[in-house]
Amino acid sequence: MKLSKFGFELPEELLAKYPAEHRDESRLMVLNRKEQTIEHKTFKDLINYFDEGDLLVMNDSKVFPARLFGEKEKTGAKIEVFLLRELNEEQRLWDVLVDPARKIRIGNKLFFGEDGSLVAEVIDNTTSRGRTLRFLYDGSYEEFRKKLKKQGQTPLPKFIDRPVEPLDKERYQTIYAKHEGSVAAPTAGLHFSKHLLKRLEIKGVDFAKITLHVGLGTFNSVEVEDLSKHKMDSEEINIPSASAKLVNNALDNKRRICAVGTTTMRTLESAVSSNGRLNEFEGWTNKFLFPPHDFSIANSMITNFHIPKSTLMMTTSAFAGHDFLLEAYEEAVKERYRFYSYGDAMLIL
Repeated sequence: MKLSKFGFELPEELLAKYPAEHRDESRLMVLNRKEQTIEHKTFKDLINYFDEGDLLVMNDSKVFPARLFGEKEKTGAKIEVFLLRELNEEQRLWDVLVDPARKIRIGNKLFFGEDGSLVAEVIDNTTSRGRTLRFLYDGSYEEFRKKLKKQGQTPLPKFIDRPVEPLDKERYQTIYAKHEGSVAAPTAGLHFSKHLLKRLEIKGVDFAKITLHVGLGTFNSVEVEDLSKHKMDSEEINIPSASAKLVNNALDNKRRICAVGTTTMRTLESAVSSNGRLNEFEGWTNKFLFPPHDFSIANSMITNFHIPKSTLMMTTSAFAGHDFLLEAYEEAVKERYRFYSYGDAMLIL
């Protein structure tokens, strides 16, 4: 499968800069793979496609405020730091991206906050992801994390080209987010409201929670025409035994198992046993799902509308069928569906 097969014309005005007014009132395009049909619904209509005993598998990773704005010592040059991954809790070491990167050298100190009370020192600038910072903070780890949170901003993706607003703190987070560690939201889950989850629960639909901490690697552009040569960054995942049991029980009973998002789908496909069961698992995955791929666990999927040539679109294509997905995307552009993180949703059956 070639990169060039994933290009399509996406008008810039269809990139959603704001979420729908209410979570469950975004639009929902329903793709039926067997019948090759496309329906236009609202997200809260999702309840009509699930019955008692069906299972929704959701990524409960929580976005942390990963974007910091600071100044370089002496020159006062404005610096943006994007926290990628904590390397060492005790030493306060973090992998970060720095912008503008050319101005930063080993030994430079960076000051964050109006009072400059949070200070970091650049100790390495050779990592594949950017730089390594050591935060110079003598208080407890809990106090340090509070300080980071206070100084940090919601890390909206670069395609949402506007300043962060107060609503983003709540809306760029699923309502069931629990385990902090993502630098981007698992966006398929953003459409679920408390009311919709309660209605699904009353209907007898089950929920299984897994965790994949989304890194920026998920959004790295693919630079190779041959997709088999693209390497995904590793991301931390956790599948608790209770969730594995729920999934395997649904498999035994031939129920509908819906992966909420590409991150959930990648997590499930990363821990399949030789006999097609889901294993309990804690570790890392760099699984890249692209066509052709035989899926072992989920038989339905919820996802957003993705930008051309993205790994997220490729995973969706592997599940929906490539030609069918391109037909659906053409329809989405024609019908003015909203794309990307704050955009509309798709249910693939």
